[in-house]
Amino acid sequence: MWWYYFDPTMLIVLPAMIFAIWAQINVKTTFHKYSTVSTRNRCTGYDSARRILDANGLYDVQIERVSGELTDHYDPKANVIRLSDTVYGSDGVSAIGVAAHEAGHAVQYAKGYSPIKIRTAIFPVSRFGSAAAIPIFLIGIIFAYQPLMYAGIILFSLAALFQLVTLPVEFNASRRAVEALKGSGRFSEDEIRPVKKVLSAAALTYVAALASSLLSLLRLIVIAGGRRRD
Repeated sequence: MWWYYFDPTMLIVLPAMIFAIWAQINVKTTFHKYSTVSTRNRCTGYDSARRILDANGLYDVQIERVSGELTDHYDPKANVIRLSDTVYGSDGVSAIGVAAHEAGHAVQYAKGYSPIKIRTAIFPVSRFGSAAAIPIFLIGIIFAYQPLMYAGIILFSLAALFQLVTLPVEFNASRRAVEALKGSGRFSEDEIRPVKKVLSAAALTYVAALASSLLSLLRLIVIAGGRRRD
């Protein structure tokens, strides 16, 4: 029967998996809901980001258009903000919020915001840890070799650490975005309110990612503990 092959440790990560799915659905529905609400001054995502950059003296930061939806990001190596098709030229409230958030990341780098420095520093090792952790852990299980299991757990914890450091970075970028939009005097409170909802929905995806990482880490620890008792 199928239940003979069921891994009960999967129940540890199940809540995080459900939360992550909900968070992704929520951010997309919230974004689409307010993308149809145009700003009164017809400010586009590009305009929003450019004004924030210029207000902080970041004239050298370029803004490019990229394909896709919610593929927006700031590339510190190229010093470029890349805005998706649904954000770059859109005058929807969602677009100005997302673009302002990415401009917030550029400001973080320019101002030397400590958490983003830490995230940048640990990114290479966390990426390696994320890729190598499970294969190493599984090899440890196959050969019943505890040191490899623990090595996998340590490597996976680096990926979880990256998710943990990401939270303050993302929340701070959103706070900077809202403050910049308010401070510009170009948007009413009726426009700022949905911007906050869009950015809050996006922030929950990072909370979900952290929860998934931590519970997955706990699952590995439980599995390793069970193997040690065996």
